[in-house]
Amino acid sequence: MPRDATFRRRIATAPRCNALPRHMPTGIMPAMASVSILPEVAPAPVSGGMVVNCVAYRNNGQRIGDVTIEAISDVLKEPDTFVWVGLHEPDEALLLKLQEEFDLHDLAIEDAQHAHQRTKIEAYGDSLFIVAQTAQLVGGNIAFGETQIFVGQRYFVTVRHGASLSYAPARRTCEQTPELLAMGPSYALYAVLDFIVDNFLPIVRDFREELHELENDIFAETLNRQTIKRLYDMQRELMTLRLAVVPLQDLVAQLTRLHPHLIHDELRAYFRDIYDHVFRVNESISAMREMLGAAISVNLALVTFGQNEVMKKLAGWAAMLAAPTLITSWYGMNFAHMPELDKPWAYPAITCLVACIVGGIFIALKRNRWF
Repeated sequence: MPRDATFRRRIATAPRCNALPRHMPTGIMPAMASVSILPEVAPAPVSGGMVVNCVAYRNNGQRIGDVTIEAISDVLKEPDTFVWVGLHEPDEALLLKLQEEFDLHDLAIEDAQHAHQRTKIEAYGDSLFIVAQTAQLVGGNIAFGETQIFVGQRYFVTVRHGASLSYAPARRTCEQTPELLAMGPSYALYAVLDFIVDNFLPIVRDFREELHELENDIFAETLNRQTIKRLYDMQRELMTLRLAVVPLQDLVAQLTRLHPHLIHDELRAYFRDIYDHVFRVNESISAMREMLGAAISVNLALVTFGQNEVMKKLAGWAAMLAAPTLITSWYGMNFAHMPELDKPWAYPAITCLVACIVGGIFIALKRNRWF
């Protein structure tokens, strides 16, 4: 089906003005002229970027509806509204449009245009710019991404790059508690940061379960190079994960104490709860790294022990072969008088002597557990 036809069909089936609150002030109707109530699961690309959601809310936490990027400034003309925008890897044109709509700082927009920023929090006037590292398991390995967040008194913007789950569940949770969402963008910030931190715990839990499964390979009698390689890869990934989590502690600690013009005092306890979660994740990662280090050391120790056992057995067999080799080598010399030449009992006696020496060496080594 052509794209235009699909768009017209979605418009025809979408709810119209009756989806708006019945008691909407008359002053907001011009701003809502461009409201789109399209399903959020099929966002449309804008200016080469991807708008996941762009939703207007009242200051009492009630949802007004989806709006277009161009209509944000019209919505913000109403004093009792704020806007939550979610972007996924937007292009420069879309970010510049958001800068125009929300009057964002140039340096914050410059950082948002380029991924791979360090975890940080920057204050630009009456707004905050936050960068948080994200992670998720992809094919048994950790894939890293980042989320850049703009927080103002009337807006909340998330920009996702790389491996990052959608924040739609966090937004739905906020909409289900309008009495908390009435605190504005600061509660949306709490919900998103809590969502980011909670996604770290399953990664550590899965790694712990995988380590338990690798224990049988660690204590196996034969060396498995893939086991060592996987243990090293897990330790390296957990080190990278720790580098993403540790700075997040300082970031959340600032939100529990500072920025009173943006963070409501009622939300300080919520951000302290996030801090506790980050601290627990950091401790779990540290414990897992120690366990992985111990597993690698044990595996290497077992490999060394196995090699020593093999060397001991080889040395024992060499000692038992040395005795008959030494004795029989004498008979390769061209002497005129040899014990075995003129005595009929000499050959059996030499054979019994060699057998006794070899048997004695074997018994001695057996008692010392060389065999």
